[in-house]
Amino acid sequence: MGDDVMVNPSRRSVLAGGTAAAAGAALVGPGIASAPARAAEPLADGGAQGAAAAGPREDIWRTVLDDADLVWQRMPTTWYEGPYLGNGLLGSGIYAEPGAATKAVRFNVQHSEVQDQRPEFGSLFGLARLPIGHFTLEPVGTITGIDCRLGLRDAELTGTLTTTAGTLRLRAFVHTSAPVLTVEIEPSAGERDFRWVFHPAEAISPRAAFHPRPDGYQGNPPAVIERHGELTAAVQPLLAGGQHVTAWGETTRGERRTLYVSVAHSFPRPTARERALKSVRGASAVPYDVLALPHRGWWQRYYRRSFLSLPDARLQRFYWIQLYKAASAARRDAPVMATCGPWLEPTPWPATWWNLNVQLEYWLIHGSNHLELDAVTRALGEYRDQLTAEVAPAYRGDCAGVPRTTDIRLRNGPNTPTSNGYGVGIPGRNPPTPEVGNLVWALHNVWLSYRHTMDRTVLRDTLFPLLRKAVNYYLHFLTPGADGKLHLPATFSPEYGVDAPDCNYDLMLLRWGCRTLLDSARELGVEDPLSGRWEEVLAKLVPYPVDANGYMIGAGVPFAKSHRHYSHLLAVYPLYEITGRTAEERALIETSLNHWVSFEGALQGYTFTGAASMSALLGKGEDALGYLGELMRRFIRPNTMYKESGPVIETPLSAAQSVHDMVCQSWGDVIRVFPAVPDAWRDLTVHDFRTQGAFLLSAVRQDGVTRWVRLVSEAGAPCVVRHGIEGPVDVRDGRGRLLRYEDAGEGTVRIALRRGDSALITARGDRPDPVVRPVTPNAPAAPWGLPA
Repeated sequence: MGDDVMVNPSRRSVLAGGTAAAAGAALVGPGIASAPARAAEPLADGGAQGAAAAGPREDIWRTVLDDADLVWQRMPTTWYEGPYLGNGLLGSGIYAEPGAATKAVRFNVQHSEVQDQRPEFGSLFGLARLPIGHFTLEPVGTITGIDCRLGLRDAELTGTLTTTAGTLRLRAFVHTSAPVLTVEIEPSAGERDFRWVFHPAEAISPRAAFHPRPDGYQGNPPAVIERHGELTAAVQPLLAGGQHVTAWGETTRGERRTLYVSVAHSFPRPTARERALKSVRGASAVPYDVLALPHRGWWQRYYRRSFLSLPDARLQRFYWIQLYKAASAARRDAPVMATCGPWLEPTPWPATWWNLNVQLEYWLIHGSNHLELDAVTRALGEYRDQLTAEVAPAYRGDCAGVPRTTDIRLRNGPNTPTSNGYGVGIPGRNPPTPEVGNLVWALHNVWLSYRHTMDRTVLRDTLFPLLRKAVNYYLHFLTPGADGKLHLPATFSPEYGVDAPDCNYDLMLLRWGCRTLLDSARELGVEDPLSGRWEEVLAKLVPYPVDANGYMIGAGVPFAKSHRHYSHLLAVYPLYEITGRTAEERALIETSLNHWVSFEGALQGYTFTGAASMSALLGKGEDALGYLGELMRRFIRPNTMYKESGPVIETPLSAAQSVHDMVCQSWGDVIRVFPAVPDAWRDLTVHDFRTQGAFLLSAVRQDGVTRWVRLVSEAGAPCVVRHGIEGPVDVRDGRGRLLRYEDAGEGTVRIALRRGDSALITARGDRPDPVVRPVTPNAPAAPWGLPA
């Protein structure tokens, strides 16, 4: 259903928009910002005279976002086909009721804080995410048609259900800053008696449907349905104490009926009931459009932090949908994303996974300029004491680690593979699968957040102290060999299935960790007593095990079977320790990559996103695009979600990062503009793309040629740019004046920029108009969703 069926706010509410938004904020509670909502940020007027003037002249975001809307003209029958709404905490997936596709539509209600609290049964059962339940929208007649649209710009579902009795016109959103799902239905005369029915789920770990339960484990008791005046609450008690509560109520205004739903979780006290009821009372006092004003304003401002347009219409739409998905699933103050985000569906993985999933989930926030979604840095800092508790008692004085799986507070529980009451195994002593590098890899995400903002508080307060402890754990086990090198006893390369001494997963992370600690100490002016040890590790650590097929799993363990994970290749990507600086190094990367993907059978979606990003590192844009094409054809579902044994959210999000890696790379203190662009992308636009060094990059490629590059410095860091412009260049400041620069060779310039300064790079004598616009697609493409 298009915009023509959306109910417009009254003239009075438009004229009093600020007052209405403030009223909505006050009624729902402190979660909604009380400032008046803004429909759009002011746009810079482009001009040819200077870098500061470069920018959009039209509402470019509206153009690309409206084009990227998902469309349903066929009924979605599974989670992987339907619309989804969320705010990092509360999430709803919408599709036909299983077994009754023509009788009802399911609106799932799930929440990323709702989990069990029985650590004695481990993170996958006793601390698992718990399903909450779902509403069914049950029409009077039989459903015969659907015409719906998920509007990215406003994060709102609109449309029409057609039945044998009439029509149901609907609008729905999960408020961006309040725990409320709102669904408005305007029925035709024959559908006035439609109804909503809530179905509580059994409060048991979803893993119980896939794996045997631990001894003594049982589900929680059934939910209790309570009436509270005009509202209803499903109160779910937990055996460990506490509760989660789903509260709802329906309000009628004219011909429209609006359902308001909220979820709250509390532990150990049973206090969730009043919070959920309060949220529903506040929301239901506010008309739909007034409640939606600050929600829509937030989302429109969110998208305007960056811009990307490329000529592949299907892939461009996919990219913008991932930005919608990221903000629907992640917020700085929300739990670190579990494998399926806030949308819990049947899954064997109802927890947070730290040996790849978390890292991939959050990579796209850096280039897209959305550090407000960075829950990883916040959670690792907030729960650092738990990271110490997850290593064996003998190492807790100076070490930390994160297990493979945790709950939202980074707890693993004592029922772990080690069976010793802690989650991180002991190298060489604690089989099976002592997987010890996960914290260092997670801290690489924190390092990326630091490098993209140059925020020294991130470096000083979180990255340096935690990385020091994570690397310390390795130092306890390094031993010199007869070759004079330092070696690691057997550890586990995630998912390969065999332990190996000198495991590349750990050697690569350890080397990056020691180098980063030394760089951080210098940056912070810290004289750390362990600096000499870190230098010794860099000098004496055994080389990465390699054979004729490239990087091995570890010493004596070749890469010899189909394996979806690139745990043995982290030094290539994302650590950029091995980058192809020499012909031999480049050949080693190519050999390793080709060998890895040559084994069919166990390859999965993120295999292809990793391969795309590694190809982009080598400047192979055609190969990168080919891998993304394989991902889209083989794995991505109609609504851009992804499935293995259950829903897993990291792969589509990491595909957005693969697009970033094709468009811009900034590792090694060099910003590389359009480093891996396939021939089909002759036109390309980026705007306010965030790079390492805290620069905002804007650049335009036209007819296969980079026309201009603009950089704005937020931190005054050294600025080295491989701009991709052929021949001599001019560099101008924000007022159009020529700037001095140093030619560093290979199309690279070094520019001295202070904090707040900008530079515009063009071909010598060329004065293009530095305006940001969407590019024209090479060919039409069907929208995502289920179009007719």
